Amino acid sequence: MRSEIKRFGRGFVYAWNGIRAAVQQERNFRFHLCATCYTIAACCLAEVSAVEWALIILCIAAVLGMELMNSAIERAVDKPDTTHWWSAGAAKDMAAGAVLIVALGALCIGCVLLIPRLSVIVDHLRTVPVTGVLCLLGLIPAYLFTFRYHQTNQKGETTNGKSNS
Repeated sequence: MRSEIKRFGRGFVYAWNGIRAAVQQERNFRFHLCATCYTIAACCLAEVSAVEWALIILCIAAVLGMELMNSAIERAVDKPDTTHWWSAGAAKDMAAGAVLIVALGALCIGCVLLIPRLSVIVDHLRTVPVTGVLCLLGLIPAYLFTFRYHQTNQKGETTNGKSNS
């Protein structure tokens, strides 16, 4: 019984390690994390309802989850032998397409919820202009985090230099 609980707990550690690896090594995952921050800020300014928050959170979780699945598929089929090269490329393209579909769906939901509230957001930015300034200044660390984040290991390599495969 105790070992089952321990094994169950270890699963959370493995999951956290996977999320951490995605943050460190996957540019698109970092982009989606930054988009999440701006989405949450926009929803706070727009004063969305609890049900709308639930929908936004579900969209965020779906996009981040799909991005993790895409990264996992890319890693699993990376560097195939010559007989499986086309299949590996197709699998990677399909996984990327799945992320795109979910992200576009989330974008549509965000637009449906937030565009009618643009006046509320603008009013908040007018009354507290520092909020807009902070959002604009936040683009600099978001850019650096997304595109300039430097990890010393190569993709698929652990800190001891051995391959994960």
